[in-house]
Amino acid sequence: MHKRMTITLDEAVYDGLYQMIGKRRMSQFIEDLVRPHVMNASLDDGYRAMAEDNVRESEAMEWCNALAGDIANAAR
Repeated sequence: MHKRMTITLDEAVYDGLYQMIGKRRMSQFIEDLVRPHVMNASLDDGYRAMAEDNVRESEAMEWCNALAGDIANAAR
């Protein structure tokens, strides 16, 4: 769930964001910058460790592919 928030920026900073990031992507850009400072880093570290576990990722990919195959053959 997203919450709306109003912030105040220097005009030059806003113009730079608008030119570099684009109006529709500013919120996500700011969120990505702020998130590591306000969220529990151990959760990110855990996800990163799982992604680096090649055996686990291989097993997960096999499971996903098998599931997709089951869905493709399901009666409609």
